[in-house]
Amino acid sequence: MTILQDEQRDELQKTKIIGIIGLGDMGLMYARRFSKEGWTVVGCDTETNYERFKNSGESFEIVRNGHLVSRKADYIIYSVEAENINKIVSIYGPSTKMGAIVGGQTSCKDPEIKAFEEHLPADVEIVSVHSLHGPRVDTTGQPLVLIKHRANQESFDFVETLMSCLKSKHVYLSYKEHDRITADTQAVTHAAFLSMGVAWHNNNQYPWETPKWFGGIENAKINISLRIYSNKYHVYAGLAITNPSAHEQILQYSASCYELFTLMIQNRKEELEARIFAARQKVFGHLGENHRLLLDDDILQQYSLSKTPPEGKEPNSHLSLLAIVDSWSCLGIVPYDHMICSTPLFRIFLGVSEYLFCTPGLLEECLRDAIQTTSFRSDDLNFVIAAREWSTIVSFGSFELYKDRFEKTQKFFEPMFGEANKLGNEMIKTILKRASDYDNDNDHESNI
Repeated sequence: MTILQDEQRDELQKTKIIGIIGLGDMGLMYARRFSKEGWTVVGCDTETNYERFKNSGESFEIVRNGHLVSRKADYIIYSVEAENINKIVSIYGPSTKMGAIVGGQTSCKDPEIKAFEEHLPADVEIVSVHSLHGPRVDTTGQPLVLIKHRANQESFDFVETLMSCLKSKHVYLSYKEHDRITADTQAVTHAAFLSMGVAWHNNNQYPWETPKWFGGIENAKINISLRIYSNKYHVYAGLAITNPSAHEQILQYSASCYELFTLMIQNRKEELEARIFAARQKVFGHLGENHRLLLDDDILQQYSLSKTPPEGKEPNSHLSLLAIVDSWSCLGIVPYDHMICSTPLFRIFLGVSEYLFCTPGLLEECLRDAIQTTSFRSDDLNFVIAAREWSTIVSFGSFELYKDRFEKTQKFFEPMFGEANKLGNEMIKTILKRASDYDNDNDHESNI
C-alpha cells in the first residue's frame, strides 16, 4: 500500500478533480465521501435526473452529462450497471481529458475493462476499483479491490491515496483474479438468498409470521434475504449474468438443491449422509480443533422480525445451507481462501454454514430431520423450484427476466424493508466485530 504523505495529498487535492459518472447509491456514497474529505468532485447521472440532483443541495458539483465530467476530471469513476457499461463508456469515453485516469466499480470487471480498452483514448490510464459491500455498510475495514490495469505507479498512488479516505482494506488484483474471486464469494451466496425470497413469495408467506421459520439461523436467512431485495436488481444481476464463473456456480447450486432434495424424499439416508459428510470434510476439514466458530444460534436469536416467537423450534432440513456447502465441494472451492475479499453477506452466510456443519451433532440432527420429518417438504420443494428459476434466468443471460423476477419479489417484501434493514444493520455490526476477533483467533491465511 502506497498512501502519499499529507503534504503530497494536500497538493493533489488542490490540483486534481474527481469525476463520478452515475449517481446511484454507490456513486453517491463515493462522491459524498470524497467531497467531505476535501477533494473537488464533479458528478452526473442521466440527463433526465439533472434538475433533481442540481437542486438537491449536494456538496459537490452536478453537471448535465458524462461529457462534462470526462472533459474536466483527472480521475473518472464509472458507477453504472454492468449491463450498460459498454454503451455508456462508448458515449463518454472519447471525451476523456488527455492524460486522465479512468476506472469503474462494476461487480464484474471483464466487460468493464474491455469497454475501457475499446473506447478510451490511448493516452488515458486505467485503474479500476470495487468496494465489496453495499452503500449502507460502513466502509471502514471492508475489502476494496484496486486494479492497476494500464497505469504508471504515480497514477496508481494517486488513486490509492484518494481511496484511503474510505478507510477500507486494500486488496490488489488483476481484473481476471477479481472476477474469479467475486464469483467464488458471492455468486452462490446471492443465489441462495434470492431463492429463499422467491420461495417465500411463491408460497405467499412472510417467514417472520410463521413458527417454522423461528431461530437464530432463520433470522440470518430472513434478514439477509430482505436486505438483498431492498437493493436494486442490477447490483446482483451484473455479477450473475456477466461473469462466466458465476454462471457455473449458480447452475451448480441449483443442481445441488435438486439432487439433495431428491435424496431426502427418496429416503436415501446413507447416500445423503455420505455426500454431505464428504462436503464437510472438503470445505471445513482443514479447521483445527481450537477453531472458534464465527457465529452461534444464541447471537442470532436477538435479530428476529417476529413479534410473537413460538414456544419451540420446529425441525428443519436447512436445504439452502446443505446445498451451498455441497456446491463449494463440487466446484472445489474452499471459501476461506478468499476471506480477504469477502463481503459482509458472505461472512454471515459462511458463519451460519460453519455453525451448522461444525457444531457437534447439529448436522446429524439436520440430516435426520431431512429424512424423517415431512412437514418441511413443501417448503423445500418451493426452494428447489426457485433455485432452478434463477439458474434458468442466468443461463438465458437476460437482464429483463432477472429484473422482472427480482422486482416482483421485491414488491412482495417491500413493507418490511425499513425494519429489516435496521435490524440487519445491527446484526451485521455485531457480526463484523466478532469477525475481527475471529480472524485474529483463527489466523486464516489467504491464498490470493
